[in-house]
Amino acid sequence: QVQLVESGGGLVQPGGSLRLSCVVSGIRFSIYGMNWYRQAPGKQRELVASITPSGRTTYAASVKGRFTISRDNAKITVSLQMNSLKPEDTAVYYCNVRLLQTNYWGQGTQVTVSS
Repeated sequence: QVQLVESGGGLVQPGGSLRLSCVVSGIRFSIYGMNWYRQAPGKQRELVASITPSGRTTYAASVKGRFTISRDNAKITVSLQMNSLKPEDTAVYYCNVRLLQTNYWGQGTQVTVSS
């Protein structure tokens, strides 16, 4: 079955950095686009960054220039490097893959940006 396991969240001060990772199993990882979403308290889940099988990336306007999504097909891992973090980046971050009409999600990892 499809499994996505995130890691790397935590508490960081404004201006700091974190790197999230997501290990994916149960699919032929290299042929699928991968996404990172986030959900802050009281808000809808939003798409943060995407990467295609060929490595093309797209970002939400709010994180462009600060976050970088990458993938390592040999390690079946998608990562999100987050720099210059702001309090408004505080959220639970989820790794996502869409297969046919079905979305698969990881369990989420909490990122808290606070002084």
